[in-house]
Amino acid sequence: MDYYYTNKDKNHTTKDKVSLQLKVCGMNDNTSEVAGLKPDYLGFIFWEPSKRYFKGDMPAIPHSIKKVGVFVNATIVEIKHLVEQFGLLYVQLHGEESPAFCDELKKRVPQLKIIKVFSIKDSFNFEQLRHFEDVCDFYLFDTKGKLPGGNGYTFNWSVLKNYPSTKPYFLSGGIGIEELTSIHEFLKRPESQYCHAIDVNSKFELEPGLKDIKKIKEFKETLIIK
Repeated sequence: MDYYYTNKDKNHTTKDKVSLQLKVCGMNDNTSEVAGLKPDYLGFIFWEPSKRYFKGDMPAIPHSIKKVGVFVNATIVEIKHLVEQFGLLYVQLHGEESPAFCDELKKRVPQLKIIKVFSIKDSFNFEQLRHFEDVCDFYLFDTKGKLPGGNGYTFNWSVLKNYPSTKPYFLSGGIGIEELTSIHEFLKRPESQYCHAIDVNSKFELEPGLKDIKKIKEFKETLIIK
């Protein structure tokens, strides 16, 4: 999925082609069918209070699809165990994990890519990102709500006008078919320059953990900007 962004170089403006990726999170009941649509990432939630908590055996998934384990304040031992058990290449830290925690996790599992989640509503203090710059690979911006993810509504994307980093990020939080026009408009704006992927979950479900294949297929095909 390709789109064009404006390079925010101080001296000149150019158009650069980059690849916008898709992550489908909250996988459980029909993982193989979703994998057949070839998203770039599949997310598996390893937080027991979640309605989408992953348990059981993981089906074979093409290596081109990156498996992401989603954790909320888990220990490094717990994360390492599940990374090894399920062959996870990425972890998404959705709790209060500190920069020191991320650094130690990197040392314990060097091949692991870390996505650190930050929740936004109407404003956000981007200063806190500074402490994570050297210890994670991606940020993910989600909607602040009662639960750590899966709340079903979007945050105010204009907040990202103040994004100070060059680290790629995932855009998440209640994104559904009805947000496609807004996504296309967002991708024309400078603040989308480092948007690496769109993360979808609750608005593409028949029930928690059971994804609507038709909806995901439509979204994936329409997300492509010609």
